[in-house]
Amino acid sequence: MPDEKHTLMDGKVHVYRRENSSLWQCSVYLGGRNHRASTGQDNLVLAFEFARDWYMERYADERLRKRGVPLPVGKAAAEAVPEPKPSVAKMGPTFRDAAAAFVAEYEVITLGERNAYYVGQKSRQLNLHLLPFFGDKPVTEVSAGLIQDYRVHRVSSRSDKEGKPKRPSRSTMHSEMVTLRQVLKTANRKDWISGLPDMSAPYKASGKISHRAWFSPEEYRRLYEATRARAKNPKKERWRGESETFHDYVLFMANTGLRPDEASRLEYRDVTVVQDEDSNERILEIEVRGKRGVGYCKSMAGAVLPFHRLQRRANPGPTDLIFGPVQRELMNAILDELGLKHDREGNARTAYSLRHTYISMRLMEGADIYQIAKNCRTSVEMIEKYYASHIKNTLDASAINVRKPKPAKKRAPGQETA
Repeated sequence: MPDEKHTLMDGKVHVYRRENSSLWQCSVYLGGRNHRASTGQDNLVLAFEFARDWYMERYADERLRKRGVPLPVGKAAAEAVPEPKPSVAKMGPTFRDAAAAFVAEYEVITLGERNAYYVGQKSRQLNLHLLPFFGDKPVTEVSAGLIQDYRVHRVSSRSDKEGKPKRPSRSTMHSEMVTLRQVLKTANRKDWISGLPDMSAPYKASGKISHRAWFSPEEYRRLYEATRARAKNPKKERWRGESETFHDYVLFMANTGLRPDEASRLEYRDVTVVQDEDSNERILEIEVRGKRGVGYCKSMAGAVLPFHRLQRRANPGPTDLIFGPVQRELMNAILDELGLKHDREGNARTAYSLRHTYISMRLMEGADIYQIAKNCRTSVEMIEKYYASHIKNTLDASAINVRKPKPAKKRAPGQETA
């Protein structure tokens, strides 16, 4: 069989097995030469543990040699050797081994399926937080109590300038717990543990319902009037093209409900102007490529004119991008001028807020929530959770303010009416 090779310690240590050999070898390049040794193990996990300890010993020897300190030899060397560690075979695979196995398979399986930054985030969370706490513990000892100790550690291990505990956000802790669960699931698939521990957070309060930043109809009117004025009279003439494009971007986004990343990928061949039979209006039919794959969107009639203006100015080819990257600096500058950068809850408004505005306004006009969910490539649950809080017009007062009729009072026998 061909040689099998693995690397440890950021690629410094090589663990390999020769053809026709059952034992793993290890090697490292230090001090201008290669060091090699046999791990004496045919189990890869145990070989990894030996290779790490062996590398640290070689590294320490090399540090002493560079400082001119003579290395102990003979009897002195035997006395300098520390007491052997407990047998790794009794402990079994560590959390570090499970994490390495998880990262190796996760990067391969999700290649091209998940955002590269999101995939890399798993390794960052492991290296910064999870491995320093769980790393050398046997994976079988990662219990519900130890996970709770980790939560306490994350809350109390850092302090701000005033000396108060610097708590990680709820979303940060949730993301780290997801990574921890994925590592433990990897260990479970490899039969290193018999099952997953209870990872639920005790004493957890109900999460606050967050309302996504949007523009009310009056705020949206102020925004597009400001972008229109900037397009007609830019602060510098060389900025006219960017200002005109941004004005059309605002109108296009608020009439289609696209995500900013979807709009950035949009090409002219993805958009078709059609006469809609149901509404008898000219609208855009858009083939959308984004976080949910390929989907479709039908715009409001207000998106047609901005699209035609973009075509006239660019004279594009079919594969040219319509917008490209979001003009964040220009948007922030206009929002700051209007005092609209943050909503009343302090949430920052971004290009994503134009999508939230589209959804909220459609629901305020009485559009069917299921059709809006399909057109925006999301779920009804997401819309009800994050958007319906804005929609007072969807509440039916006649259905809410129902009064139960009171029964007529019974008269006593023989009682006469006045």
